[in-house]
Amino acid sequence: MTDISRRTGLTVAAAALFTGATAGPAGATAAPRTPRGPRGRALQRGVDAIRATGASGVLAEVHDARGRITARAGVADLDAPSKGPVPWGAYYRLGSDTKTYTATVILQLVGEGRLKLTDTVERWLPGAIRGHGNDGRRITVTNLLRQTSGLNDYITGESGDFTPDAYRRNRFLSQSPKEQLAVALAKPPQWLPDVGDPAEERLWGYSNTNYIVAGMIVEAVTGHPWAQEVHERIIEPLGLRHTIVPGTSPYVPQPTATGYTYFPDETRPTETTLGFGGGADGCLISTTHDHGAFLRALLGGRLLRPAQLAAMKSTVPVRDWIPADGVRYGLGIASRPLAGREAGVWFHGGTSLGCVSEAGVTPDGKTSVTGTAFTLRLDNAETHERQARASLRMVEEVLVAGAG
Repeated sequence: MTDISRRTGLTVAAAALFTGATAGPAGATAAPRTPRGPRGRALQRGVDAIRATGASGVLAEVHDARGRITARAGVADLDAPSKGPVPWGAYYRLGSDTKTYTATVILQLVGEGRLKLTDTVERWLPGAIRGHGNDGRRITVTNLLRQTSGLNDYITGESGDFTPDAYRRNRFLSQSPKEQLAVALAKPPQWLPDVGDPAEERLWGYSNTNYIVAGMIVEAVTGHPWAQEVHERIIEPLGLRHTIVPGTSPYVPQPTATGYTYFPDETRPTETTLGFGGGADGCLISTTHDHGAFLRALLGGRLLRPAQLAAMKSTVPVRDWIPADGVRYGLGIASRPLAGREAGVWFHGGTSLGCVSEAGVTPDGKTSVTGTAFTLRLDNAETHERQARASLRMVEEVLVAGAG
């Protein structure tokens, strides 16, 4: 895989394809407020700016104590005769934004005394991480959630295999977590952390494998599938009626928009709506409203006890992950400074074939911004970064606008 996909890790079966505010039930098609006022205008400008980078369609929402504002730009399907707009309440793949949900489940188990962040992978998955110098006795739960384990990413495709034809041949294939882990363990680790040594945090490397293993640990601790725990601990209690764990299904529910990917060195987009979305690292399908409800509940303290929320927000500095300064990564969530505000923004982000999820939430959980572009630019580094910067800027400008 070319390094322009490292922003959040491509999580739609790439390994199989190529080797404070109360959150109530979210209506998928509820009528949004008109984009007006400082935040509404900033949201519409941001959506238009993302569209201008070459995205086929964009949808975004800001939600605070005053209610929700939704904006959109572009079309739902480039080939449709009507060229209708992206539907309000469209479903989309969260990609690596799923990792925040997985980390939340792990931290809930920690709060219940059923698991420790200092537990090693070996404690819960004996012998699962072995071979080629990989060693589960050296990797803790914290290492997994904070991306400091040194495990290789199971997404390994080379750019020569990352083509439209390869996508079409393999878009219905799926992999089990054990199969994904086996791919990652076929090579020596990037490094081996020193358990109990604070200096180990100096090494950071984004790997989807960390969250595949985290999902396996959830199942080992609870005796239930990861999907069941996410549903019963997050989706159902928060009334997220439009957040879905799709399993091995490659389909996205309606209403949605067609997803497109510009593959490396390709000048035309390929429709990539269908595809297996992985597991605990990136499979969730949701809406802008549901995802914002989750983020507000999380940062507002409704999902984690204070000690576990503080642990989630304990971060290490990272570089070269996204095109932004001052980024720090915690346990399944990251932070970055916000111009004009003393407090920064908490976020993650997700990339999947045909969809790029971007979001941000204030530290108190009172305001969230969530959005998706139904086009992934991997044709070259310049176009990829231009879209990424526009998405980050939208979140930042909306949170700054009208703040105070």
